[in-house]
Amino acid sequence: MLLAIDLGNTNIKYGVFDGDNLVASFRVSSRISRTSDEYGSVLVGLLADKDIKKSDITGIIFSSVIPALNYTICHMCEFFFGISPLVVGPGVKTGLNIKADNPREVGADIIVNSVSAYNKYGGPIVVIDFGTATTFDVIGEGCELKGVVIAPGIKTSLEGLATKTAQLPMVELDAPKTVIGKNTKHCMQSGIIFGFAGLVENIISKIKKELKVQEIFVVATGGLGEIIAKQVKCINKVDRTLTLDGLKMIYNLNND
Repeated sequence: MLLAIDLGNTNIKYGVFDGDNLVASFRVSSRISRTSDEYGSVLVGLLADKDIKKSDITGIIFSSVIPALNYTICHMCEFFFGISPLVVGPGVKTGLNIKADNPREVGADIIVNSVSAYNKYGGPIVVIDFGTATTFDVIGEGCELKGVVIAPGIKTSLEGLATKTAQLPMVELDAPKTVIGKNTKHCMQSGIIFGFAGLVENIISKIKKELKVQEIFVVATGGLGEIIAKQVKCINKVDRTLTLDGLKMIYNLNND
């Protein structure tokens, strides 16, 4: 079995593949203060709940956007599973042609999502990842990453409102029935959900204009992708396992 680990700014996503099938997935918060023993004991417990033993794991691939946690997670893999993980980064085969001023600046999450989206759906394609940041990855024919747009994340924006203002609370992220709000909760939900829907539509429109195309396939991933997809017409597909699938593809490419 393959263990895929996606270390994001807010959460760590674990996925276990048995052949081509994703048989289990878990999500835990990513905290720099946690030790490799803490991460390992939690993961082993989660695996046990799915009747997966440590010895069942024969390979591990790992991508990260928090360099300060890389050693911790790598040490966890080596200590608990006896496996040195394949870490997505320079020197790892991905099949992605990165057209950036400095390809080393491109985050591992963007690389993995781009590889996954192109291989699953073809190109040209745009991946919108609704995470701590909202990223738009533009992939052309030949698995070419043409560029990226980075905007604030939905939860990041909401937390900014709630922590930087005296009278605005944290609210659940549900779309209200009307745009014009009649109470604080309704007003904030409207601004966040409909505001980000407008952001998505505008950026996709500008991407199509720059690429000189009438239409482009757009896939959304990340925890809040489904909420925004219901508010816009430009998102064609919501794929919650896009990143884990991409990690498996990259692992296979480097172990053929």
